[in-house]
Amino acid sequence: MDAQEQQLTDQEILDTIKTGKKMLFFTAGWCPDCSFIKPVMPEIEAEYNQYDWVTVDRDANIKIAQKFGVMGIPSFIALEDGEEIGRFVNGDRKTRQEVENFVDSIEK
Repeated sequence: MDAQEQQLTDQEILDTIKTGKKMLFFTAGWCPDCSFIKPVMPEIEAEYNQYDWVTVDRDANIKIAQKFGVMGIPSFIALEDGEEIGRFVNGDRKTRQEVENFVDSIEK
């Protein structure tokens, strides 16, 4: 799944994360720190294509954000067959290098 602007319902997100390796990218349209990382997301997704990247609009999918305890955005949660295997969750601006370091850290 492409993380660029694909709007999913809560149920679609829950259905898609049940199997395989997923990376949830929590964002919102009003978020300046999200806008900062979005331009490099296609490159990050291509580099780490072992994950299906799923964009979660925090405002449109508040139940999913609550389920995963996401208060700050942008944030990333890695899942394998529905089980969390890593998280990079806080309200700070993320750089490309920080996101790549996070993904590398769960791949070891």
